[in-house]
Parts: sequence; C-alpha cells; structure tokens
Amino acid sequence: MSRSHSAPSLVAPVLASLWLACATTAAHAEPMADVQALAQKEQQPLLDTLRDLVSIESGSKDFEGLNLIAGRVADQFKQIGGAVEILQPTDIYRLDDTPEKIGPAVHAVFKGTGARKIMLIAHMDTVYLKGMLKDQPFRIDGDKAYGLGIADDKQGVALILHAVAMLQKLNFRDYGTLTVLTNGDEEISSPGWRSTITKFASDQDVVFSFEGGGTDGTLRLATSGIGSAYLTVTGKSSHAGARPEGGINALYELSHQVLQMKDLSKPEQGLKLNWTVSKAGTNRNVIPAEATAQADARALKVSDFDELEKTLQDKIKNRLLPDSRVELKFEVRRPPLEANDASRRVATYGKTIYGELGLPLKVDEKATGGGTDAAFAALKTRGAVVEGMGLSGFGAHSNDAEYVKLDTIVPRLYLTTRMIMDLSTGKLK
Repeated sequence: MSRSHSAPSLVAPVLASLWLACATTAAHAEPMADVQALAQKEQQPLLDTLRDLVSIESGSKDFEGLNLIAGRVADQFKQIGGAVEILQPTDIYRLDDTPEKIGPAVHAVFKGTGARKIMLIAHMDTVYLKGMLKDQPFRIDGDKAYGLGIADDKQGVALILHAVAMLQKLNFRDYGTLTVLTNGDEEISSPGWRSTITKFASDQDVVFSFEGGGTDGTLRLATSGIGSAYLTVTGKSSHAGARPEGGINALYELSHQVLQMKDLSKPEQGLKLNWTVSKAGTNRNVIPAEATAQADARALKVSDFDELEKTLQDKIKNRLLPDSRVELKFEVRRPPLEANDASRRVATYGKTIYGELGLPLKVDEKATGGGTDAAFAALKTRGAVVEGMGLSGFGAHSNDAEYVKLDTIVPRLYLTTRMIMDLSTGKLK
C-alpha cells in the first residue's frame, strides 16, 4: 500500500513541472502582440513608400535621379526624428568602369538612451537605364509587388524606413545609436561609399544589410568577393610581311602571360581566376604593339585576394619577349564577407524571433553568389554583419519580372524591429 500512496506524490510534481516548462516555452514562443500589430498596420505605408521609390528612376549613373531619390529618403528620415544629412563622396576608389560622377548617400542617426550601436544599410541605385520605368511601373498583382529596382534594393530602403518608424511609434529608445546609410553606387561596386561604409561600421555592435532575402528569405553570413585583373602588354609595331623581326609582338607576350596564369584557381578554397576578355592589334598586316586582357576573380577570404595579386605580379616578371613591357592591375571590386561567431549568434536569434510567428528562417554560412556592401561593413568591425534582411523576391536586374512578396513585409518588419529591441536590451548578447 505504501507504494500505491507514494507514486502520486512523485508523479504530480513531475507533471506539474513539465506543464510549467511547456507553458513557459509556449509563452516565449508567442509573438509580441504590440510589435506584430504595428507591423501589420505598417504594411500599407511601406507599400506607399515603395511605390514612391520605384517611381523615381535612379540608375547608378543617373545623377539627377539619384539626387531626387536621396532627397525623398532624407525627408522621410527627418519626419521620423533622425539627424539626417545627404553626403557627397569625397574618397572615390576609381575602378576601371567608375563614372565621373558618383551618386550621394543618405546618412541618418537616431540617438537613444542605451549603449548598443546598430547600423542598417541598403542602396538606392539600380542597374536600369533612364526611360525604362515606363515599361514596368510599380504595380501590385496578387501576392506580389512589381517594379524596376523593387527587389534590388528599394525594398531594403523602404523596410529600414518603416522599421525605424515602428520603433518611434513604440517609443523604444533603448539603443545607443541607430545609424542608417543608404548609398547610390552599390550596383557599380560602391566606389564612392565603400570607405564610408567601412568607417561607419567599424565600431558597430551589429550591422544589418537589407539586400533581398531571395525567394525564401534566407539570411546570409557570407558572400563571395569579386575581383578583376587587367593585363596590358606594350610591344612595338612593324610590317607583318616585310619586316616582322622589327616589331615586338604584344599578342605573343599576352598569350604567354595568360597561359602561365591559367591555373591559379583553387576551387577547394573557393578561389577562382578566369581570363575572359582580350584584345590585340589593329590590322592583319601589322605586328601588334599593344594587347590587353581581363580576368574575373572570386574568393571567399580577403587574404586570398591579397595572395592572388602577389602571385600575378610575380608571374609577369617571367616574359616571353624580354623587350616587351607588361603591366598588371588588380582591383578588389568587392571583398568577400566571411561568417564569424558574432554573426552566427545574431542570425540564430533571428530564427527564434521568426519562430514566434510560426515561420522557419534559413541561415546560410556559405557564399553562394556575388558580393554586397555588407562585405565593406565587415572589413574593420568585430561585430556581427548579417546580409539578406530584406523582403523575399525575385528578378533582380531583370526588366520584366522583378518583384517582392507581399506576405514577407510583416514578418520582416517584425524581425527587424525585434532584433533591434532585443539587441538593445541585452536579451541577445
């Protein structure tokens, strides 16, 4: 009989403890009602902003359009309480295709009462030429919003504007500073704003980049670095039939150089070098005096680009024609973004927040595509850098299919706002 009496006395507390644990877990899994409700109310205002931004043509070389959209974005940041300035570039990293003029950037700072420093970045420029908007204006069709540049990256600008607006409406100011930078040259490798992004990001605890989350909303902790190599060979022209020995054949030397540099890729570590463009000569019967070639380079680590450039410079010392002159220029168009522990912690916490909405959140630690400005943000910071915070969508750089998914607006507003709140209050260390 003693056993029959003792069993309930042990089982009851255990069951109670299990029930309490489940209830606690369920409570933590519930979304913050006020934030979720506000995100739902903010969806239409965000779409209104997105319509306005898409309606301004802002190609990377459209200086007039870039100034117009910068003014529009700056005004909206001012309306929600930011200290705002429109910056013009002063430190331009001249690449092979850098235009004479670079578009502006909008810099907004919101000061709070806490200590954490959080930075939000996106870009205002697009790949499209002026006049193309008339063929694909902003429109909503079913569960998608369409428009040129809507996914890359006007949704990112709109999302930042309305996430910050939500914080203001919630009267949340527990962060130290919220720093926002939206630049106008991302699509041409950010020659005017890369150094500013790096400088502003250097002392931040977290940097969130609002490029789109792809079709499934994946957060990215790593992106490929993009580099370019340019070979220029100078020889001497001469008549190819009457006196070929009087010339120095730049094409021969270029061919030698390209062949001795053709096997520098290291696929096992993600380093790739491929020669893709070449040009030599002016006439069939003239020994070419000049020849050029270009190569595309990709890397997963910043140090790999440094090593590759050194190898290339060493290679050109070995010439087929000693009297030729060989020059090599290497550009880091974008450094790679490398995943670190801080970024992993922040992204993992994002999964928890998305779970409150009953949604999965993918996190990718391996580079799968081209580079973004997040890599410039990561160059000198010890904090987390998370890419892909923007809306889900498809069709970037396409003139007939670019869209964002409407059903990702509320979850992304909720995610961004909660991440900032929980980082600021120490829930995420």
